Amino acid sequence: MKAVYAERPCPDDPLAVLRFGERPEPEPPDEDWTVVTVRSAGLNHHDLWTLRGSGVPAHRYPLTLGVECAGTDESGRPVIVHGMVYGREFLGHPVRDPEWTMLGEGRPGTFAERVAVPRHTLIPKPPQLSFAEAGAITGTWLTAYRMLFTRAGLLPGQTVLVQGSGGGLSTALIRLGRAAGLRIWATSRDEWKRELATELGADQVFAAGAPLPERVDAVMESVGRETWAHSLRSVRAGGCVVVAGATTGALPPAHLTRIFWNELRVLGVMCGTMEELRGLLTFMVAHGLRPYIHREFPAEHGVEGFRLLARGQIGGKIVLNW
Repeated sequence: MKAVYAERPCPDDPLAVLRFGERPEPEPPDEDWTVVTVRSAGLNHHDLWTLRGSGVPAHRYPLTLGVECAGTDESGRPVIVHGMVYGREFLGHPVRDPEWTMLGEGRPGTFAERVAVPRHTLIPKPPQLSFAEAGAITGTWLTAYRMLFTRAGLLPGQTVLVQGSGGGLSTALIRLGRAAGLRIWATSRDEWKRELATELGADQVFAAGAPLPERVDAVMESVGRETWAHSLRSVRAGGCVVVAGATTGALPPAHLTRIFWNELRVLGVMCGTMEELRGLLTFMVAHGLRPYIHREFPAEHGVEGFRLLARGQIGGKIVLNW
């Protein structure tokens, strides 16, 4: 079958090892697994890190990329794939499974005509969502949902700062937060991304690192080193910073004095649970929310989508279609 895959890890030039070609058919390890025929799959920064070899042993390459998708199961039912691989007993907290992994990392990923997945990680696709929209949810929208509502526990009327607006996660945070009655502020280095944030529902937008009119209840952080100090300066005493990524570097100065002096909470998020995915889809349908798709590409032209993602010149999600 055809797939988009990393030939080998390449830290310095990740796109140089990106390939489109033949890969082995998926092999479910037991009866608790099934094969999904992929229709659409969203790109994530995680795919770029896998091309670089971050966190993936060299012996797993060549490795089919992709951590999320939508398609049809063996009965032809339209489904969304959760993207995390874990045992049934960890349905509520998948990262607590000592053997958890992700598609496109520990197992062949979703950028293929077919992918093997655990049956309990499938959920019916709402008819209100296209396959392209449904294939761009679990890597960003599910993460955003967990950040805002499960981890931060935010309530209508509270103020949230979204750092680095423009990508799939930040656009999901803006749309979800606005629909839930939060006051959403967003930052970006690029004027066109700040304009997009406003179009998507942000109440105010600021240049990256700019002082804010007041401190916020929570900061949604996925940028890392370039915004970390600003995030800690921007949150009120007793507030929280929710971290779901570090695209500009994972080792900024910790500023521990500011954290303990202001009794800040620093909360990590890694995707979400099946229960949260059901809640997210219900919320999206009720509020008429759709992922903002920047571009769609046929899978054989996936390298073009990866180039856009690597340059940071996207607003929303890049989707590959089969």
